[in-house]
Amino acid sequence: MDHISPHQLQDDRPFLERTAGRIMYGALAVGVLGLAAWLFFALTSADGSTRAWFSYLHSFCYFLSLSLGALFFVAIQHVVRATWSVVVRRIAEIIAAILPLLFILALPILIFGTSALYEWTNEAAVSADALLTHKKVYLNLPFFWVRIVVYFTIWSILSLYFLKRSTDQDKSGDPQLTVRMMTTSAPAIAILALTLSFASIDLIMSLDAHWFSTIFGVYFFAGSFVGFLALLAVLVIILQNMGHLRKAITAEHYHDMGKLIFAFTMFWCYIAFCQYMLIWYSNIPEETGWYMRRQTGNWMYFSVALLFGHFFIPFAGLMQRWVKRTRVLLAFWAVWILAMHWFDQFYLIMPQFSHETVPFNPALDISALLGVGGIYIAGAAYLARGRSLIPLKDPRLADSLRFENLNV
Repeated sequence: MDHISPHQLQDDRPFLERTAGRIMYGALAVGVLGLAAWLFFALTSADGSTRAWFSYLHSFCYFLSLSLGALFFVAIQHVVRATWSVVVRRIAEIIAAILPLLFILALPILIFGTSALYEWTNEAAVSADALLTHKKVYLNLPFFWVRIVVYFTIWSILSLYFLKRSTDQDKSGDPQLTVRMMTTSAPAIAILALTLSFASIDLIMSLDAHWFSTIFGVYFFAGSFVGFLALLAVLVIILQNMGHLRKAITAEHYHDMGKLIFAFTMFWCYIAFCQYMLIWYSNIPEETGWYMRRQTGNWMYFSVALLFGHFFIPFAGLMQRWVKRTRVLLAFWAVWILAMHWFDQFYLIMPQFSHETVPFNPALDISALLGVGGIYIAGAAYLARGRSLIPLKDPRLADSLRFENLNV
């Protein structure tokens, strides 16, 4: 196999150049129009504004999970001193660095949406419920706001740190920057694990303040990471179709991305099964109620469809080696996983709004998805402007460009 050298990367179009600006303004227009449509449907929908806030929270948590998955990907690659991923790591750094923008997108929830989403913000409901009264020390709005600000401050510092050090190395070529990022990554993973878990508890699990699961944060992480891996594959394929990095990223790199998607699809199912099995086995009413809502009425069909769509079908589809190395097929399964991750977030959030029927509202759900997603993509394009899509002077770049999998 012929490999490109680091000195030939300039011929492989590592910069988006003017394309970044066009993507940014186009996506921003879609985002603004999407949010305007969401607001219009919120004011005119028969479901009322409460349903609209559930749609917004759903879309927000979906894109938040992708950036948190990207941040973990960046940190873990440094910790294990990975070689293969150097050529795709900059894309992950850019996706992770959208986290400060996501804090801005969280403000509508913090300022306007909490009363519609979280029962524990209702003083009358809290005073009439012994359990909510007991949890008031933790579940109260001032402390909730403080925690969210702390989470995003930590995430923003970490994500911008990795992006800045990596892009600084493009100019200086200083190998010590790699050493510093490796040193930072180990504690960063521990901090990310803690903050991600508590954020998933605060934003999603507290929608039902009577329910609790010690494995919920791991479940959210599993979905976040496999969702990001699928997004990474899709972005790489799109960039190559646009004429960027066609020689730098090869079937060998696709193979590793495919293997990770396959592995963490199984990991997501394993964690989902562990949580379900332990709650089913213990049969404690305080714990089983959360699942009973998802096994009642139309939600039962939705839950079964999610199990097959998020695990059995992609498990069979991604099993073969040649599938992971074929761009068209890997793109199909990556888009499939992204769609299933969207449905997984729907499964976590929407039963709290409607216990027996699946409350699809295409107007609200699609407008919220386009609104948050458009601004999310605009943020990614803004961060990509003037930056190489590949770490040009990373000390492991040459090995990454020559990377090959064992033929097994």
